[in-house]
Amino acid sequence: MKVDIVTIFPKMVEAPLAEGIVARAIARGVMDVRVHDLRAFTTDRHRVVDDVPFGGGPGMVLKPEPLFAAVDRIRDERGAPGAIVLTSPDGGRLTHAVAQRLSALDHVVVLCGRYEGVDERVRQHLATEAISIGDYVLSGGELPALVIVDAVARLIPGVVGDEASVAGDTFARDGLLDFPQYTRPAEFRGFGVPPVLLSGHHSAIEKWRRQQALERTRRYRPDLLVRPERSESE
Repeated sequence: MKVDIVTIFPKMVEAPLAEGIVARAIARGVMDVRVHDLRAFTTDRHRVVDDVPFGGGPGMVLKPEPLFAAVDRIRDERGAPGAIVLTSPDGGRLTHAVAQRLSALDHVVVLCGRYEGVDERVRQHLATEAISIGDYVLSGGELPALVIVDAVARLIPGVVGDEASVAGDTFARDGLLDFPQYTRPAEFRGFGVPPVLLSGHHSAIEKWRRQQALERTRRYRPDLLVRPERSESE
């Protein structure tokens, strides 16, 4: 999978990509991730990427010209992307389903928003979608871009060593939160592991895990329980 990230702070993005599962995926050739400095696509001597908003108001707005030029260059050198994502606090919420959809594409471009916002013509005529990682505002789109890439990467076959662990993740298993996890020691400061996990009875363990996933979802995210595929007993 090819991923192109366009930002005015490339070092802010490159450093995290050098660690963890994404770095290993890049090293193995499973992913081809490139970071582009937006200022490289300006045409003035000062490499200006922003300007004051029409109509007045505080802050600065990212100009459309360098962003369009960056995507044009990416198309020419890397091929047409399946999606051009703009990171924006007013975009659609990043969910497991969104990450799954993006992971099935061969090529994704991520445009990092910044300042007061991005010229609306970028959203209307360049980006294919806008994505938010939550109902809050960050200083820029670099962290959301990294979150998107990480969420998508782990769903690409060959990125995570144990693909069964991905299939059983929170949100991946019928939209439920994950069940509680325990490891050694079996007793720690007077707190023990549920006996069923030490029983070796696999069907009983699976039943317990399903019950716990439902209970945790009911307690912490009851909105996720309202799905038509839930059985009456669940």
